[in-house]
Order: sequence, then C-alpha cells, then structure tokens
Amino acid sequence: MRPVSALRRAARREWGSLSATVRAALATDRLRAIPMTVAAVCLTALLHALQQHSWGLGVVHALGTVKAEDPLPLSLLRTPLSLFVPAPDLPVWGALAQILVVFGTAEICLGRWRTLLIAYVATLAGTLYARIGVALGPDGPFGLPASDAVIADTGPSAAVVGLAVYLCYVHRARFTGALVIVAMVAEMVLKNNLAGKEHLVAIAAVLLMCVRAPRRDRPRDQDLRPGSGTRSGAPPIRSSNLRRGPTQRTSW
Repeated sequence: MRPVSALRRAARREWGSLSATVRAALATDRLRAIPMTVAAVCLTALLHALQQHSWGLGVVHALGTVKAEDPLPLSLLRTPLSLFVPAPDLPVWGALAQILVVFGTAEICLGRWRTLLIAYVATLAGTLYARIGVALGPDGPFGLPASDAVIADTGPSAAVVGLAVYLCYVHRARFTGALVIVAMVAEMVLKNNLAGKEHLVAIAAVLLMCVRAPRRDRPRDQDLRPGSGTRSGAPPIRSSNLRRGPTQRTSW
C-alpha cells in the first residue's frame, strides 16, 4: 500500500490546489461558474454545424478561417473567431472537450477576461508564426513549406496548450506543465507540421506571460512556514493564559 499512498500524496501536491478550487466553484455555482466556457462550447458546436452546409461553410470561412496567405489585417480580424472554428481534420468532440475542461478550469481559476487574453495571445502567436515560417521557407529549422500557406489555421488547440501551461505555473503543477511541453515537442518531432510548431510557439508566448504574470497569479508557497502554524500568513489567534475574569476576553 505504500506505493499507492505515495502516489496519492504526489497527486495531491501536483493537483490539490487546482482541483480544490475547481470543485468548490462547481459545487457552489455549477455551470454558472463557467458562463464564458459554456458560451464557447456552444459557439464551437454552432460553427461546426454551419460548416456541414455549403452556405454555412462560406460564412464560417469569411468570418473565422485564417490562412498564412491571407492579408495580415484580414487574418487579425478573423483570429478571435478562428479559435472556436473546429479544425477540419479533427473530430469536433475533441475540440469541445478541450474547451470545456481547460477553458472551464481557467475561467474558474483565472477569471474569464484573463482566460480570454491568454487564449488569444497563444492563438495569435501561432497565427503570426505561420506567416513568418512560410516566409523563412522549409530549409531552416523554424521554417515552413509554401504549401502550409493555404492550410486553414483554426481550432482551440494552441489556446488550450497555452492555458494549460499557465495554469500549471500558477498552481505549481510542475510535473504536469513539463509533461505538456514534452508532449508538444514530441508532436513536433514526430509530425513536424504547422500545428506542432504553432503549439511550441504558443507555449513560448505564454511562458513570457508567466514571467510577467500579475502578483496575484504568481505561484505561492502553500506549505506551512516554520513557526507560523497557518497557511494563510495571517497571525494565529492568541489565547490568554491569565486567569479568566468576568469581563476578560479569552482571545484577541
């Protein structure tokens, strides 16, 4: 039983803070705790449904499909919505699950506006890299073939990866964060495609945001400090050792 207990302690250290925050919010407010995430899931499902029709495909393409060959101003206008357009070569349930789990966790832990900011920065970093990579050409390690310029660059994957790394930083889930990064490096080595390289660029952009993270988002040591007797940092309640009298307070 000792290996099982050690594994439980490791899991508690890794995910205890994160899971406790999420469980408390969902237990209190249920789906009301993640309204932005619910809206994002519904929007992604709607855009997927529209893509199944010829007339809807044109609408989705005009509003949210980004390609490296497109003019930069047009790509920048389409990038926010492109985050919720499911990638054409992946099952839609994967995109919906990613948004529900990762966006929902981030919305609870970081707030909806910070979640959207990190997601947009990660997606925008990948979008801009695609243009630079195509311009560099396929010969360099950071370059891309010209054929990637016509690939539809959509989907939430870059945002999901970026949010996952940021959440791991905030909640000190170092092993999980390292595992996400290693998995993305392995994806790039094995496939060496546009999506794999964009994920690494998204991670790099979010790591820069971690360095510049607001004080409230930075990791805090949740272990007990020697002699403090408390996790919150507040002074412990002091009880009087004097003989109690009729008007004496027992603590202050």
